[in-house]
Amino acid sequence: MTDLTISESTAWNTVQEENQYSLAKILGIWVAAALPMGILSWVVYPALAPDFEANPIGAGMARTGLMMVGLIWVFALALIIVYREEGDLRWATVRRRLWLNTPRDLKTGEPRRKLWLWLIPFIILFGVITFVIGPLLNPLWISIFPFFAPPPGFDPGQALGSPDVQAQLVGAWDFLLLFVAMAFFNIFGEEFLFRGVLLPKMGGTFGKWDWVANGVLMGAYHWHQPWGMAGAILASTLLFALPARLFRSSWMAIIAHSIQYLFFIPLILAVVLGLA
Repeated sequence: MTDLTISESTAWNTVQEENQYSLAKILGIWVAAALPMGILSWVVYPALAPDFEANPIGAGMARTGLMMVGLIWVFALALIIVYREEGDLRWATVRRRLWLNTPRDLKTGEPRRKLWLWLIPFIILFGVITFVIGPLLNPLWISIFPFFAPPPGFDPGQALGSPDVQAQLVGAWDFLLLFVAMAFFNIFGEEFLFRGVLLPKMGGTFGKWDWVANGVLMGAYHWHQPWGMAGAILASTLLFALPARLFRSSWMAIIAHSIQYLFFIPLILAVVLGLA
């Protein structure tokens, strides 16, 4: 990844500040991403896996597969928008439009590799939110809004905590591969759309608070699993939208977003190998 010259950096910033989205357009893109996820979760999934308790593995596979389908759509939606706006999907175009560049200095806008070090405090913050704040916040969220509690069979995390389910998953390499594929589209689909497509174009509507609005929108997009929405809003705002906005680089959000899977994928691998 090569740094741009100062003149190229200035031109890049100017292009990104042009053609800001209206509130209607921002919400329209949000609906285009969130609505299919909700339909897959609340309509298609119950139809495909009605007997959750009798077949938890099949239900988990069905839900993971459906979520991957929705995330593939989110990934494709981001690229469709780029193509419609830019006229091509060349790497240089996608890289510029989606902020897939070296982090940039807050004052000068110049790319600086040493700014990657800012990932360290954000990764530490990720651990605090995931393992300290999240376990307290989400139950509080559900206690305030009890109708957001996950129905039986809707939260794969609960099923994975069952020794019976873990025993059935030994040797289930297809589940591991499905989860890894879902993780890929989860990271790149959501970050391409929210940090790449939307965030650079939200300043005209939300001003300096565009990163907050971006994080809230991504959190609300998780209405397909509302039991974790409070944690999703907090994480997407502080861990993804904030560093992406500060350093004008979607890679900051993509890397931070990937950290959770450094924990979950080895965990599922251990289950599949019968080590859990």
